[in-house]
Amino acid sequence: MTTTSRIVSFTGHRNYDRSADELLATTVDALYADGVRIFRVGMAEGFDMAAAETVMSLMRQYDDVHLEAIVPWPRFHERMGMCDRQRYRAILDAACRVIFAAEDYFEGVYRLRNNLLVEGADVVVAWWNGRRSGTEYTVRRARRQHVRVINLRHAEQLNLNFDEL
Repeated sequence: MTTTSRIVSFTGHRNYDRSADELLATTVDALYADGVRIFRVGMAEGFDMAAAETVMSLMRQYDDVHLEAIVPWPRFHERMGMCDRQRYRAILDAACRVIFAAEDYFEGVYRLRNNLLVEGADVVVAWWNGRRSGTEYTVRRARRQHVRVINLRHAEQLNLNFDEL
């Protein structure tokens, strides 16, 4: 990690099983120690929310941590279950900045949100299983823009060929 990293974005699957929570916390702490102060999340259930909650813990320790919520569209939360809606609201309340990728849903809105996550990021922290998905799209985009990618899903590391991305 370099001291020039300032913005980190998170991307991962909705079916995140919390198996990397400890590694996620360690990674966020290390990134903060390395100079990162802005953390961006895409606000989906699963890994995105877990990452946001990890950053919120860091915000309780340091007043210079900024959480940015990149939301696909304003009514995005309406498709979530009640527990996730409560988590979503708590994350938005804690966020220093909320950005909506679009005003309403349309077919490419998730891709637009993912583009915003990568734009200007120094590092993308992923929980990616190597399969085609929005997470895969975001990892590919980051790699094409020479943004460092850290995949916390270690079991998949041997199977991922980043040279092809």
